[in-house]
Amino acid sequence: MNPIESTDPALWQAISDEQKRQETTLEMIASENHVSPAVLAAAGTVLTNKYAEGYPGRRYYGGCQFVDVVENLARQRATELFRCAHVNVQPHSGSQANQAVFLAALSPGDTIMGLHLDHGGHLTHGKSVNLSGKWFRPVHYTVDAKTERIDMAEVRRLAHEHKPKLIITGASAYSRLWDWAAFAEIAQETGALLMADIAHIAGLVATGLHPSPIPYAQFVTTTTHKTLRGPRAGMVMTNADWAKKIDSAVFPGLQGGPLMHIIAAKAAAFGEALKPQFKQYCEQIIKNARVLAEELTRRGYRLVSGGTDNHLMLIDLRPRGENLTGVLVETWLQTAGIIVNKNMIPFDPRKPAETSGIRVGTPALTTRGLKESHMSQVADWFDRAVASQGDARILEHVRADVAHFTAAFPLPHITVSP
Repeated sequence: MNPIESTDPALWQAISDEQKRQETTLEMIASENHVSPAVLAAAGTVLTNKYAEGYPGRRYYGGCQFVDVVENLARQRATELFRCAHVNVQPHSGSQANQAVFLAALSPGDTIMGLHLDHGGHLTHGKSVNLSGKWFRPVHYTVDAKTERIDMAEVRRLAHEHKPKLIITGASAYSRLWDWAAFAEIAQETGALLMADIAHIAGLVATGLHPSPIPYAQFVTTTTHKTLRGPRAGMVMTNADWAKKIDSAVFPGLQGGPLMHIIAAKAAAFGEALKPQFKQYCEQIIKNARVLAEELTRRGYRLVSGGTDNHLMLIDLRPRGENLTGVLVETWLQTAGIIVNKNMIPFDPRKPAETSGIRVGTPALTTRGLKESHMSQVADWFDRAVASQGDARILEHVRADVAHFTAAFPLPHITVSP
């Protein structure tokens, strides 16, 4: 990285500042993580120079013999990791992975059914402002108002009523286990295809700590970061019947040349995830999340659905104050060195830019080495920042405590500081 310091000081300063921010704060955004030195290094290799349109052994450019090895390593490792029949590792993001499924399996105007965004779903599961909501007819299921868990009776009723071509499962802010078998049964009853977007829980699925949708869904999509702890990108898994259509949807359907340096980083991350230490890491993520949930509950916070089965939790801020909003709390916490994101909660009366909740996760904290014993302290800083009501003096004190604490838990990064 050092050449940047002399050739582009402004860019180098931004990179250095970002590293310092990550080093001195507690990263609690559920969709973020810290990659290993190997993954980081792979993403910065000369593979970024190579165009490789097509697939291994069937490229449209010469000189691809070595990038073929890289992509085959990524595919073989992903197949072993998730125990799937076929995988495409070329999508640049989870959104593009989902689009590949839509292109392969749907026609414009087809009905799709997914979890409502306000109830924990994702933009690409049929939100009106997204391509998925513009090109297809979206129907949304929700969580039960009392339990705040997915209402399977509603899922069955809506599926029989609307006969969707594709039922989408998976979420960006749902803290409970998914019953893939129940969804598969409903899909079979109504003649629908089933897709599981496991972007958030991929690491937990790969290690057997969350049930796998592979035996039940025709399509399984994921990002490769979050709990999987790889580069920011995506991939699609499917069965032999859909393999050719999925590959054609990714290329040439949606994109041209794949990012070979990022595929190399995926291969590195998948190799790490196949090691026993990665399961131990994922087990610790869950342990930390459960203890953090208990500590926050003990301090008077209401968690949507009452807790968590995975790596994240959704906090309803309304019991802590009528005027307390997600955007306010996110801002206060950031000032205090605790990074979270505002998030809609089920049946949220506020708008997405304001929200009544925030989302919190433990993957990045766990990567840095935090254990259950540290969660009480984290919850205490969290609570002090929220209770401060934006008092700059209190937030500054918390920020100093957090910075001192994080110094004992260095990032797993290659150092880029001058």
